[in-house]
Amino acid sequence: PEGCPAFYGCTVSGVANDASPDWMQARLKSAGQKPISALVDITNYVTLDQGRPLHVYDVAKLNGGLVARKAQAGEKLVALNDKEYMLDETMTVIADQAGAHGIGGIMGGAANGTDENTKDVLIECAYFDPAHIARTGQKLMLTSDARQRFERGVDPAFLDDGVEIATALVQALCGGQASEITRVGKAPTDQRTIAYDPSQCSSLGGLDVTPDKQKSILEALGFVVGDDWQVTIPTWRRDIAGWQDLVEEVIRMEGLDKVPSTPLPRKPGVAKPTASPEQMSERKARRAAAARGLNEVVNWSFISEKEAAPFGGGTWSLANPISEDLKVMRPSLLPGLISAAQRNVARGASSIRLFEVGRRYLESTEHPTIGLVLAGENRARSWQAGAASKFDAYDAKAEVLAILDAAGAPTEKLMDFAEAGDHYHPGQSGTLRLGPKKILASYGVLHPSAAKAMGLKGSAVAAEIFLDAIPLKKKSGHMRDAFAPPALQGVTRDFAFIVDAALPAGDLVRAVKGADKKLITDARIFDLFEGPSVGEGKKSLAIEVTLQPTDATLTEEDLKALSDKVVANAAKLGAGLRG
Repeated sequence: PEGCPAFYGCTVSGVANDASPDWMQARLKSAGQKPISALVDITNYVTLDQGRPLHVYDVAKLNGGLVARKAQAGEKLVALNDKEYMLDETMTVIADQAGAHGIGGIMGGAANGTDENTKDVLIECAYFDPAHIARTGQKLMLTSDARQRFERGVDPAFLDDGVEIATALVQALCGGQASEITRVGKAPTDQRTIAYDPSQCSSLGGLDVTPDKQKSILEALGFVVGDDWQVTIPTWRRDIAGWQDLVEEVIRMEGLDKVPSTPLPRKPGVAKPTASPEQMSERKARRAAAARGLNEVVNWSFISEKEAAPFGGGTWSLANPISEDLKVMRPSLLPGLISAAQRNVARGASSIRLFEVGRRYLESTEHPTIGLVLAGENRARSWQAGAASKFDAYDAKAEVLAILDAAGAPTEKLMDFAEAGDHYHPGQSGTLRLGPKKILASYGVLHPSAAKAMGLKGSAVAAEIFLDAIPLKKKSGHMRDAFAPPALQGVTRDFAFIVDAALPAGDLVRAVKGADKKLITDARIFDLFEGPSVGEGKKSLAIEVTLQPTDATLTEEDLKALSDKVVANAAKLGAGLRG
């Protein structure tokens, strides 16, 4: 009585368990169900159509009558999914004299399932306690369509109707002679009553609906409205707990689109900003990504262990996940974005530009992050540009720099480093940092193994921007900083260095900038040359250096001294001036 208060059933003798008719198979397939046989399809059909899970037993495989009882400690059962489960005395099972044949309200046993030789069947229609079903399913880590409905609460007054509907379908599709219905126990069909005031619809829902209209809406939904507005709740509406739920029902049927938008009262004067600098930075970054043509997606924050593995694995695991595919809190935004890109590729999309603003979960904290994936064609083929081109690491870097600039990061001070991560292609990826340790973003071509693990065909580039690493200025108002152009004119000087071919250009740029951090405001590569004239295993890098005096105009002596510092710093990397 604790786990299964009511157990109804009947037998149908002389059935023919062939394939179900085309109309039933078509409806089941449209709902994502695989047709199996007429008897199994009937139970699935009634479950989906009426919200009433059922089970059908082959009478020839039973030993005596069926009962609903508590499982015995250590009792085992092989379910219809061909997996063996260890049961305990807190669980409800359906059993005969030989032992358990099904986990009540969740899944039947494999030993007594129907097949093409079945001639006599027993149709079970029972009511199972939602709390017991939920606890059993959690212990066994077993989910099913029946469990999902029973633990949320099926209509306890639908037992007779459920048996009769199933029996009628069995006789119509499989033939046979039905027995009388056997009824054991009593389902909790007592109906609850809630006091309701029609004026509460306006005060809570913000929509004026006449009392007569409210009454007709509630009665059409199965509620019984008394003269004193005592509303009796139908047995199938376990979700109705108070008068607020009745308001929701009225507003839902009248139309949420009819609820007027009414601004909240505010004090006179200009309201103070409530968004923090971090929130404003995230908003600006999101708008910048969208403005650059990227499409925003919103993915689950939890993924499977298999998806997390190429990205370092997850450190947070859910104790009671929705499914095994949603078990680990994501260590990166890229798995979800790559999966979204793969789905678009499978549907014929030729150029994919996706981004997401969300959280990564590392160690014991969460980190606000922007992830992006570019896949397919960067440029479509045309008579002007020629063949189509693919995205490369520089495309990802361009997006990262633009979004970082919009978010308020000091992009002019960023330095390029390698070591973006194992999920990126070595040599075609990098990180943008403020100093050697403070990483603001990683970008590059996805490693083929990472893309393959996520099912993505073809090459793709990706990036992650770590919003919590951006140093933000604390501003007290909405005004921009006043434009203050330098009083003195800037000066540019060009340097051409012979360096080893393997030397990253970014290392040379950092060395040049470090010669005088006050006067040198910018340094950029504007030419690369390789050839016999510079030597085997060498290359020539030309750098334009911008000098911005602040106190006095630079003299020739000042420029020569600064040039000597630049050359000396470059020499530490083995660079020499090109003759």
